[in-house]
Amino acid sequence: MNDVATTADPFTHPALFYADETAYLAGTVPFVEAGLAAGEPVAVAVPGANLALLRKALGGDADRVRLLDMEQEGRNPGRIIPRVLRGFADAHPTRRVRIIGEPIWQGRSDSEYPACAQHEALINHAFTGREATILCPYDTSRLDDVALADARITHPVLIEDGVERASVAYAPDRVVSGYNLPLTLPPGVRGLVYDADLLPEARGHALERVDRLGLPADRHDDVALAVSELTTNSVIHGGGTGTLRVWTEDGHVVCEVRDGGRLDDPLAGRRPAAPGQLGGRGLLLVHYLSDLVRIHTTDAGTTIRCYFRLHL
Repeated sequence: MNDVATTADPFTHPALFYADETAYLAGTVPFVEAGLAAGEPVAVAVPGANLALLRKALGGDADRVRLLDMEQEGRNPGRIIPRVLRGFADAHPTRRVRIIGEPIWQGRSDSEYPACAQHEALINHAFTGREATILCPYDTSRLDDVALADARITHPVLIEDGVERASVAYAPDRVVSGYNLPLTLPPGVRGLVYDADLLPEARGHALERVDRLGLPADRHDDVALAVSELTTNSVIHGGGTGTLRVWTEDGHVVCEVRDGGRLDDPLAGRRPAAPGQLGGRGLLLVHYLSDLVRIHTTDAGTTIRCYFRLHL
């Protein structure tokens, strides 16, 4: 992909930098009210504390806005584009939509952050040509310098202290490639090599491991579906074979599949399935089922990890 041009495109994607509640409301409430006044459908997907703040500030207008807790809806950054952003925009195909999306907040883990940054970069490609504005708030008092610098790279427009300007650092594909990082294995984790004949065994191995590692039983079906999709993709697109590993890490059970294929499309798994679409839903389903998905892909092969929380 080439970096998205900022001219002659109806899609706009500003980053709003704020340092306190006053600045947050000054940048978000007028944005919502202007959309409502223009007859535009408006959605707000932000962390719970900011959602409560906005709900109170909007008063009766809050009932006219689609309000979502991003800590729940966007727990896995990989499902924000298809489920939250495109889900709302596609429900209003003939109208311009206005969305506030805040996917990065203090408390995102080191494992989550690269997926968050890539998500912000990929919005620019996912919405090219769409009648939409997506405003992304960034808390300058709590986020580190890396997150704020990445925001300037992934957003073509910046809003600071009420002033809007073009970002001279805008280069979203640099973030997509920069966070395509090797995923190092913890020591001592053994793998199961599988091919087409061993797909049932791979799924059974995953279920046995996650049960032994303490994953609640009501998440076992999620693991079974995700592992089935990933291992089947390995057989079809990844050279006919792959390696499955399962372990615990930072309060999650991690299921990893490595194979010899290359994932060429950065938006794979981040587009909603078209009505009547046959196939092509595997990675999308994995994003929907998992609490986090991390991907590393090169000409030498692809690694996909899906994370499932041990405790909610």
